[in-house]
Amino acid sequence: MEQNHNQEERSELYAGFSTAFKSFATEAIHVGQEPEQWKSMAVVPPISLSTTFKQSAPGNHAGFEYSRSGNPTRNCLEKAVAALDGAKYCLALASGLAATVTITHMLKAGDGIVCMDDVYGGTNRYFQKVASTVGLDVSFADCTKPEELKAALKANTKLVWIETPTNPMMKVVDIKACSDLVHEHDKNIVVVVDNTFMSAYFQRPLALGADICMYSATKYMNGHSDVVMGLVSLNRDDLYERLKFLQNALGGVPSPFDCFLCNRGLKTLHLRMERHFKNAMAAAKFLEADPRVERVIFPGLPSHPQHDVMKRQCTGCPGMITFLIKGKLEHATTFLSNLKMFAVAESLGGYESLAEHPAIMTHASVPEKERTALGISDTLVRLSVGLEDEADIIEDLEQALAAAHPKKK
Repeated sequence: MEQNHNQEERSELYAGFSTAFKSFATEAIHVGQEPEQWKSMAVVPPISLSTTFKQSAPGNHAGFEYSRSGNPTRNCLEKAVAALDGAKYCLALASGLAATVTITHMLKAGDGIVCMDDVYGGTNRYFQKVASTVGLDVSFADCTKPEELKAALKANTKLVWIETPTNPMMKVVDIKACSDLVHEHDKNIVVVVDNTFMSAYFQRPLALGADICMYSATKYMNGHSDVVMGLVSLNRDDLYERLKFLQNALGGVPSPFDCFLCNRGLKTLHLRMERHFKNAMAAAKFLEADPRVERVIFPGLPSHPQHDVMKRQCTGCPGMITFLIKGKLEHATTFLSNLKMFAVAESLGGYESLAEHPAIMTHASVPEKERTALGISDTLVRLSVGLEDEADIIEDLEQALAAAHPKKK
């Protein structure tokens, strides 16, 4: 009876979402992991720490020569991620920002970038304070409004950077609509989707028309808060050859040990994301019903402005919730300071629940005027709901809200 109840509960939770990707768990466990590639026939890919590889003659090697250029352990990870993204190729980089920098290096001075206005603070900082200083023309647009994106496209636009759901305001961008619009304007413009919040399990940007799917694998793809890494997936041969060259030339590659850990994390990705969704939905419903909360922004709730877009292009929702607590800055900081199980920390997507204050923490590098325009206020709180027991998550949120808004005697 309990099993049937759980199946019914899951069915209700996922009602209206796109059908789950076929054989996701099987591919996560088996692609790129074939024991036959190792002399030992090891079922778990070994960690190849060697920095160099013996050549039978000068320039004659068995696929590997120097570990920055290619590594057996990294290859296993890249093959697995490519399969999960429905991609032909994947490249692993040293961090999400290393992936961003490597992609941006495909451009030259004078080229234009149009970026979603609400993005990870590090992406905003890189485009505004680094890319724009070396001759790249960077502008921002709200890509949830096609007319704004269309107006932002110029003759020199070469790259469109989309993040969905956005960080931290959880806006949902229609990837297919934006990709079609951009490619109609100029088929050579490269559309990049930062898929960090969703993971490959809940969203496949390449299938929706994007040219490149990238991640901070530090988050859900690894899922254990012990690896900093970036991933780039794509199908186009020309872009792959360019990015493969840049991966080696720029040198922002991850260590074999980190590749081993991320590869291991993929094996439970489908299980983790299902639990993240279940726990986040429970937390979002609790917060939305609480009088001490002004607004909850969670794409899985019907109250979200792009709820229908989310259901159409995704197979579920991650554990990310943004909400505004009633009151002022002191109420938000009191709430955060009184959390017991949630850790107040930056980052997201690990097995543990985290909470943070975007205006002070992750998005402090975004100019104050821009933060205000985006709605990143002093009362905004971002949660990364983890894998703990649902009742304990709700209990911690309840007692922290009570501390921020004590009942008057």
